[in-house]
Amino acid sequence: MNNQQENPTNLSAHVFDLAGLIDYHTDSIVSREVLSKKTGTVTVFAFAQEQGLSEHTVPFDALVYILEGKAKITISGQDYTLNNGEMITMPANEPHALMALGEFKMVLVMIKS
Repeated sequence: MNNQQENPTNLSAHVFDLAGLIDYHTDSIVSREVLSKKTGTVTVFAFAQEQGLSEHTVPFDALVYILEGKAKITISGQDYTLNNGEMITMPANEPHALMALGEFKMVLVMIKS
């Protein structure tokens, strides 16, 4: 029995196909919040090729996990290339940016400290 739900209120024992929760759109970035609590969020993103987020800071520690594709993530001036199945942590208040190196999907987990 496959017990899949998209946005359950009770998060115990639910199976998610994270990459399947969101679709690519031409020349766009699409996002979908999966979980939102006082202590943090989980959001799935789909980036069209060459789409990105300009350098910014946030007051949360974050984790980015690449579901599909490839991306360049810059943290405090250091470039990292991540592929399908890889993840990176980003410390709170550090400048960071992101660029799609082809279509890619990611999960962003932000934890408020």
